[in-house]
Amino acid sequence: MFVAAVLLSDVEAGRSLVFPEETASSLVELTPAKPLSLDAFTLCLRFATELKGKREVILFAYRTQYFDELNVWRETDGRLSLYLSGPGAFFEVPELGPLANHVCLTWESLTGRTTMYVNGRSSASKIYQRGHRVRPGGKVILGQDPDNFLGDFQAEQSFVGEIFGVNMWDHVLPSVAIQLLSTGEDFSDANVLDWATVTIIPTGSVVEFQKRSLDLKPTTHALF
Repeated sequence: MFVAAVLLSDVEAGRSLVFPEETASSLVELTPAKPLSLDAFTLCLRFATELKGKREVILFAYRTQYFDELNVWRETDGRLSLYLSGPGAFFEVPELGPLANHVCLTWESLTGRTTMYVNGRSSASKIYQRGHRVRPGGKVILGQDPDNFLGDFQAEQSFVGEIFGVNMWDHVLPSVAIQLLSTGEDFSDANVLDWATVTIIPTGSVVEFQKRSLDLKPTTHALF
């Protein structure tokens, strides 16, 4: 008797960032491949955190001199949120446990359509910041929320856990592509932030690891 099985790959093989403790001094700056002058985007990342309770958690921050230009949060009530230089868009999602979750956001200025994806499943779309444009000249930060240009961090908002697979495109990916990304498919064409090549500048206690990769391939086993 023969049974087909699949050898699964290590999802998002490559670099991984561990933020080991709550602090106001540990962060990572990412250097984008092009300025964040955006009228649409797809932003994806994987994270795992054991933080619990009524606590904000910053997942991604892009700050220009005077504005929180593009921030993604886990709110105190567990919702995920997007802020583009003003009031946020909020998304009810299932409770995110301590294991790794894949989160993607899509937004386009023309229609304002904004959609949150968690582990390949989409929220109801919202209309948010129609006609807006994300402005260049800022800094991309993981682990902290800068309340001014690269400063004024608050430990109680910091990220504690592991982040990896941060990718960003200057257009909206179709939902089928995001579903494939959630399973570990690597399109290797992220043209704003490409996790495979982006320059990482850590500060403080952040530790960078290399994750091992296994091939995704079918195997056949004989059972007697």
